This record gives sequence, structure tokens and C-alpha cells, in this order.
Amino acid sequence: LIPSLINRGYILDLSKTCSFARWLATQGLRPLLVDWGTPGPVERGFGLDQYIARLERGLDVAANAGPVSVLGYCMGGLLAMALAVRRQSDIDRLALLATPWDFHAPNPATALRLSQFAATCEPLLALQGVLPVDVIQMLFFSLDPFLGVRKFTAFGAAAPDSARAKAFVALEDWLNDGAPLTANVARECLGDWYGDNTPARGEWRVGGAVVSPTLFTKPVYVSVPANDRIVPPESALAIANDLPDATVVQPNLGHIGMMVGGGAKETVWAPLSAWLR
Repeated sequence: LIPSLINRGYILDLSKTCSFARWLATQGLRPLLVDWGTPGPVERGFGLDQYIARLERGLDVAANAGPVSVLGYCMGGLLAMALAVRRQSDIDRLALLATPWDFHAPNPATALRLSQFAATCEPLLALQGVLPVDVIQMLFFSLDPFLGVRKFTAFGAAAPDSARAKAFVALEDWLNDGAPLTANVARECLGDWYGDNTPARGEWRVGGAVVSPTLFTKPVYVSVPANDRIVPPESALAIANDLPDATVVQPNLGHIGMMVGGGAKETVWAPLSAWLR
């Protein structure tokens, strides 16, 4: 299970009562969750190439007894796609959940604004070597400025000791426990992905080779939440057009709700588990 580099991976193992990873284990699968941690002195100089190289070393261990299934969530899906293209013989199935691909869909202007933001942040990146969590949070806030008002109003109506309130607190703790991006990764994500749209244009390279979904001929499960405000469905659906063997589903959930929402188990977890088996 490959999560994003931005938010902590434990969204896939949020709590004892809400854990995609633990639930998979009850279905006869053996999930291994990547924990990226935070960039230390070694990782400060990392770009996407170096993070994907770490995934390759992890795959060396996981696939020691034979090919394995790989799942990527959000940004982790792009990393998983790159890994799959590079190591196809070690991967039998690939699942991409809420994974952006065409970063200019459906609104190129929004993507270009994000890419221009990278230039504004360049002095900060050069000084600190990372894009700080607070800056990343500001970018997410700009996607839906009134989301906080709506969700905390709803939280105020819940009984403090209710399961609903406890689930809300667990999710908010995760949302506010992000990790900074290394300067190189921030430049690649904002400049190359959002600015130049390199994945969809067939120009994103890892280790010098283009990451082309057309090269991965194994089965791929593409789950695109219909109500996603972080990764527009048009962006996530784009990759399916380039995959030789894609199964596409569109659960009626949001970006985070597909992993921890009330309908996640029935509409996302269970169908995906059945496909993996």
C-alpha cells in the first residue's frame, strides 16, 4: 500500500475501528503499508526518482516469493504507476485510488496557478530545503475555503462521546499531521505535474525512462471517487485511457471518504478486495 508523500500513510490504518489495511488482513490478504515518515537529512535532497528507488528496494523484499499486488492512493498512485512500469515482472496487479494523471483536467487555469505558486515559493525552498506543512495546508484550504466551517458546524451537533465525534477527531488529527515535501519533489509536483502536465503528455520520466501506462499490461483497478474535490474525476479517469487492461469504478464518495467514510467498506474496500483475490 503506497500512500502520498504529503499526508501520513496511516489514513489507510486510521484507527482500530476504521482501518482499510486491517480490514484487508481479515480478508486473507497480507497488506504492507509504506510509511514515508518525514524528510530527514538524507532525504532533503530527494526527488521523485529517489523515493521510487526506495519503493523498488521494498518491492525486492515483498516480491521475494513471487509477484505481488501494488496499491497506490492519491499521489501514491503515481509512484505506484512508475514502480509498476519499471518492475512489471514483480507485480501481478495494480490498483490506483483517486490518482491524478491529467493535471490540467478539467481546468488548466487552476493547475497553472498552482505551478506559478511554486515560483513564488522558490526562495523558501532554497532556504529550508522543504515545502513546509503550513504552506501545503494553505494550498488544500484554497480548494474549498468554507469546508472547515461546514465540517466543524456538523461536529458541534454530535455528542462528544459518540462514535461519530471520535471518528471526526481521529480524521482531523491525521489531516493536521502532514509531512513537508522536499524542495525537489515540490518543484516536480507543482512545476512538472501541474505546470507542464508531464504525466498526461507522456513526458514524466523516472530514472531517465518515460512513465507510460501503456507499457503495463497486467490488470489495473482504477477507482475514481465521483465527489472528489482534491483530485477531479476527469484527472483521475485520464490514466484509464492509456492502460491496456483497466477496470474503472466510480464510487459515490469523496477523496478521503473513499478510505474512511461511512460507505467506504461497502463501495470501495469490498469490491477492491474481491478484485485483488
